[in-house]
Amino acid sequence: MIATDMHVHSSFSSDSAENPEAIISTAISKGFSYAYFTDHHDMDFPVSPDNPEMDFQLDFDSYFEKLLDLREQYKGIIEVRIGVEQGICPETAPAIAALSNRYPFDFIIGSSHLTSLNNGDPYYPQYYHGKTNTEAYREYFASEAENVRLTDGFDVYGHLDYAVRYCPDASSIYNFKDYQDIFEVLLKRLIERGKGIEINTSGIEKIGYPHPHIEALKLYKELGGEIITIGSDAHKKENIGFGFDTAEKLLQDLGFKYYTVFKDRTAEFIKL
Repeated sequence: MIATDMHVHSSFSSDSAENPEAIISTAISKGFSYAYFTDHHDMDFPVSPDNPEMDFQLDFDSYFEKLLDLREQYKGIIEVRIGVEQGICPETAPAIAALSNRYPFDFIIGSSHLTSLNNGDPYYPQYYHGKTNTEAYREYFASEAENVRLTDGFDVYGHLDYAVRYCPDASSIYNFKDYQDIFEVLLKRLIERGKGIEINTSGIEKIGYPHPHIEALKLYKELGGEIITIGSDAHKKENIGFGFDTAEKLLQDLGFKYYTVFKDRTAEFIKL
């Protein structure tokens, strides 16, 4: 059984109202060894006038105060590990390393929610205006490759093909070969920097398969990649651990022998 969910959001994230204690209780009920928190932080996020509350600024001092207290409360029952989902785009990437060293994180997911501060979030239809789907996706994947060149202030890259979740015409089944050249650069850079990727099971519900595309996982393995975490991207306690049976089988079918958890920013490999 997968020992933990490595991508979970609580009420410290702008887009979640879930109580941290409820997250820990759910992790316990599922038999997990660890309860991870990876709440959102996106530097200089361009707030939409339609959703002003979605600023994705994490109050790190309050966050650590609360979670360190919970770590003590649940000591001997379950281990609370403190992470962050750090949004990265080329303008903010150089500042990510400094932030990553400022707090005692166990784990940092680097995720692209923006291709640039000016170009917006693929969550919104405006991102796709004036572009073909191929152009929009290539722009997104290329920005990820650039982010890896610009910073190493993260441990794994999250939901690598996030942009396909929200394509206005639901073109989530894309031809990986159209983007393989970019993925080769992106994945090689990650491996060279000792970084991993995640299997994000929220994709099963949103687009019909986990992030990233199975061909990206195959290429990652072919290039020598070994670090893979598994996360549901849950924003509600009910979704914690969602799709983990699918993720485990997928990894086994592709020939992976281990998945990864992190403590003190150090990878720990757990046999599948």
